[in-house]
Order: sequence, then structure tokens, then C-alpha cells
Amino acid sequence: MINTTLYGFTLIYTLSMMNMSAQKAVVESTLQTIAISSFERDTIYHTQDHIEAPNWSPDGKTLIFNSAGLLYKIPVSGGIPELIPTDFAKRINNDHGISPDGTQLVISDQTETGKSLIYTLPIDGGIPKKITPLGPSYWHGWSPDGKTLAYCAERNGNYDIYVIPAEGGEEIRLTSTEGLDDGPDYSLDGNSIYFNSVRTGTMQIWRMKPDGSDQEQITTDKLNDWFAHPSPDGKWLVYVSFGTDVPADKHPANKNVQLRLMNLETRDVRVMAKLFGGQGTINVPSWSPDSQKVAFVSYSLK
Repeated sequence: MINTTLYGFTLIYTLSMMNMSAQKAVVESTLQTIAISSFERDTIYHTQDHIEAPNWSPDGKTLIFNSAGLLYKIPVSGGIPELIPTDFAKRINNDHGISPDGTQLVISDQTETGKSLIYTLPIDGGIPKKITPLGPSYWHGWSPDGKTLAYCAERNGNYDIYVIPAEGGEEIRLTSTEGLDDGPDYSLDGNSIYFNSVRTGTMQIWRMKPDGSDQEQITTDKLNDWFAHPSPDGKWLVYVSFGTDVPADKHPANKNVQLRLMNLETRDVRVMAKLFGGQGTINVPSWSPDSQKVAFVSYSLK
């Protein structure tokens, strides 16, 4: 006769130990750069803290990332991260960037209302200036002339692409399809905005003119493609791809993903890296100024 009480205890004990192990698991973060010529990686910084979304400074010397609601900078050569003062803004998410002239930062922060709003501030830190009074708004692109910010925003129950003057003003809606449009980023010549859209059933990369016209699908695969960033020289497009196990309109953390590189002339696509990441890996522009490397964050469970 089987002792069901004993087996039940054993099962409960086993599940309990599994839960304890999961609770003790630590997600470590590694900030790296990858060369597009060789796909060789260099590690800049490794930490048990959760860090996200590196930006590369226009002079090529510094990387900026967010962690625990704050912004930090670190030399590309490595070292100890330095806090960037952001005054009241203490809930900064992974949608931040640097102005084309290198003098300003843009952040998406939800300290004031609990919804993400967009602000600008000096490159070395300071008091943020509110740009978008409505939320949630998530910054993703700065026009090359420095005059316009592009972002994803939820208005009336739908997420679309919007633009707004960098000094503040009236926002303009560029997309209007049902479902999520996200991740807008400008080409260096200012003639195109790349973005990702779920309008065809899977998340794919699209391109449109700065006024929202001539929307054109760029990727056509079975994976879910997010956060396309054109290189400064206009030759390449880097983006992150989630597998079919992830819903098309989601970009969660801690998933097996691919960094992929498209030749914009031939449309040929290569896998640069397979890694554990997703949310936080490459949400924002992270090309080196010379278009030779991309910065990203990968994660590992310890």
C-alpha cells in the first residue's frame, strides 16, 4: 500500500525547495559592446545590479544606462559607474537618450504622476524640464537636427507613435493602426523613422517618413522584432528579436533573444549574438558614433 501522506509531503517539500531556489536566484547584468565586422564582444561592466539600455555618447567615450530608477555613466574603457543627478526624477525607465549635439539628455520618468512622462535636462545632470504633459509617454528617438522628439504613447487605449518639439509644444500622432506601434528612431539624414508594429500579427520593423506618410514594412519573418536602430552612417539596422514563445505585443525581460543586423542596401540579415535578455537589452539608440559597434546589456541567472 502506498503511503500517500509521505508522498504528498515529499512533493510539497520539493516544490517548496524549488520556490526557495527561485527566490534566491540573482539576475546579473553585463554591459557589452559588439563589433559589427567580427561580432566580437568586449565587456565594459558586470554587476549584480539590474542595469538597462545603454546610450553611446556622441564623442564615443561614455555609455549611459539606467538602474533602479536612476541614470549612470561609465567610460567605454570601463570603470566605476557615476551617478548623473536628475533632481526629483527617481523613477527613470529604460527609454532615455542623448541629443545629437551631446549637450542634453532626454528621460522617461514616472515620479510625478505614476505614468511615464518625457523630460529633458543638461547632459551632466540637472533639473528635468517636462516635455509631454500627457502619459504614459516613452521616448525613443531624437531628430538629427535636434528639434523633434519621437516617442510611443498610449492615448485613448491605443499605443501609437507621436512626435513633439524638443522644447515642448503640441504632440502630433503619426500612426493610427489598431495594436501596438513602438520604438521610433530616426535615420541620421532625418528622412525616415524606423519603428516596430504588431499590425500584421507578428511584431515587425517598419519605416515611415517623419510626417508619418509612406509606412513600409522592413522585416517579414516569423520572429517578433523590436527596437530597430539605424547606424549613424545609414548602412545598418540593429534590432532585437524575440521567439514565437513570446506574445507579439510583449517584450519581457529574461528571455532568449537575438541581436540581429540588417544591411539596409541588400536587406540581408545576420545574427550578431544570441543572449539572455529582452527588456533592457537594446531599447534605445546605442550605436558607436563611427558605426562600428553596438552597446547592449545581457543578463544571467546565478
